Amino acid sequence: MTTTKPLHTFHIPVMGLAYTIDSPIRVAKYGISSVISIIDDDLIEKMNAFYSEKFSLPYQEISQKMHDYRAERITSYLNLVDKIVKDKFENFKNELAESKLALENYIAMLPNKSEIKKGLQHLMDEGIAFKENIKNYLENNLSAGAIDVNIMTKIDKYNFIKDEQLPMAFNDAHASLRGFANSNLTSSVVLSAGMNPRLYSYFENFEVFFPDSNNALKKKIILKVSDFRSAMIQGNFLAKKGLWVSEYRIESGLNCGGHAFATDGYLLGPILEEFKQKKEQLIQSAHDLMVKALVQKGMHVPENPLELKITVQGGVGTAEEHDFLLVYYDVDSVGWGTPFLLVPEATSVDEATRKLLANAKEKDLYLSHISPLGIPFNTLRGTTNEHFKQKRIHDNNAGSSCPKKFLALSKEYGAKGICSASKKFQDLKLEELDGKKDTLTAEMFENAKNKITEKSCLCVGLANASYLENDIKIKGQAQGVVICPGPNMAYFDHEVSLSEMVQHIYGNTSVLTVTNRPNMFVKELKMYLDYLKNEIATVSAELTAPQIKKWNLFKSNLAEGIAYYQSLFSSSDATENKNQSTQYLLHFYKEELFGIKIPELELA
Repeated sequence: MTTTKPLHTFHIPVMGLAYTIDSPIRVAKYGISSVISIIDDDLIEKMNAFYSEKFSLPYQEISQKMHDYRAERITSYLNLVDKIVKDKFENFKNELAESKLALENYIAMLPNKSEIKKGLQHLMDEGIAFKENIKNYLENNLSAGAIDVNIMTKIDKYNFIKDEQLPMAFNDAHASLRGFANSNLTSSVVLSAGMNPRLYSYFENFEVFFPDSNNALKKKIILKVSDFRSAMIQGNFLAKKGLWVSEYRIESGLNCGGHAFATDGYLLGPILEEFKQKKEQLIQSAHDLMVKALVQKGMHVPENPLELKITVQGGVGTAEEHDFLLVYYDVDSVGWGTPFLLVPEATSVDEATRKLLANAKEKDLYLSHISPLGIPFNTLRGTTNEHFKQKRIHDNNAGSSCPKKFLALSKEYGAKGICSASKKFQDLKLEELDGKKDTLTAEMFENAKNKITEKSCLCVGLANASYLENDIKIKGQAQGVVICPGPNMAYFDHEVSLSEMVQHIYGNTSVLTVTNRPNMFVKELKMYLDYLKNEIATVSAELTAPQIKKWNLFKSNLAEGIAYYQSLFSSSDATENKNQSTQYLLHFYKEELFGIKIPELELA
């Protein structure tokens, strides 16, 4: 029987729509787990056609005219990826048994503390009956990386045929979930962007998410969370339906790629500390609720709690940080996203965008308001999407043609929904603004206009890189590429091989050329300070008591976080070579925090 313990102590999280769309095909054979976004069924269908042809496998087009085409496309592509990964994994094991060089290269990529690494090294050193012994060992100990999927829970709009609203099961996220549930995969769905009660309830329709008579889960649930309270609320909500959360994937609120869900000033270190201290509470609470629900449903009831993993991601960039998270916080895996955008063997990025990423400095990476979701979005200056968008604004033709409509979530102009990045929406808003022109100063008018036109078409922009990389024809209006790296990209400045990046993670080499990279916790702290200052400086509406209360809480939580880090870094030797500079920065940022003045309500 193969071991269930992953070979690696890191995973590649979902990135955009396209950047990890085929990552399992690229890296799963090495035991590396990665996550596919299953929101864009149009991209998925094109990748299905592309990889079917590449591996000479039969392909049957699933057109939009077919009933439940969205779910069917997702199931079909995931089954294809599953088959390709299994075939590549079998071939890879044969290659390792046949070639000493391939085996040596593979051993170099495994974690230094790995028992499998030691076992393979021992067999190589013995050199007796090399091939047969190696083959048996690989068969019993190696496993492919997981082919996990991601659903952003907010992307769940109702769909229509002409003016008839389809049942809720045909909502975007619901259909994506059905596509995964019906696939051959034995893996996990990562739910991100917060709780969607109607989507969470929909899980009950699929027995693959419930434990079988052997207490095994064919398909698992992973929740991406930013704090313990959120994990407890969401985990218990699902447990009351008999559903188990197998992993809580903690992500930094700001020091991450893509959409940034800022906490109320809670920093990553203290959040991880709370999970470390209260993990048993999380497990027991969910187990007790799940048992009651399964008894009521007349389903199999596990006697003991099922396995629960805690993982973390957001801003990690050195082997030292990686090890510290694993050892000090006892997490099961660490997510490395942004640095892998510079690894062509792992992610789908077009050449021009990868070059732009490699050259990016701190000033080029910023938290923008380009997302139609209205959530701050980490992005990069100088993208082709920015170029095309600015040209349209200059030509008085702002907005996207909106071909995919995944983010058509605003009900302001009708029940079907409309996207704030679309030309239709922006035309209506600009017309409204024009009517108020006489009541605004020139500066106020320009600011208001910019807020309307700055939105980007993410549905197209986040998918285009795969089309460009694989020479797949792009139809419709030119949108260019939107890319969403975390701020960590500033410290990685050149393309690297998969082997180099993995060895960097495990501390056997370094791909960093910069010497001034701050500790990941300190970087996040600085981002939160800047975020608070910006919130106060740019408040446009009249100040309210709840707003002031929120800012005071935010400031108080940051102060507690700094005190926690000061204690952590003075007692921990895991980062001793940087402790002095880190303590200096913590003291500096503490002074900066106390210098931030929270406005007070003026009494009338």
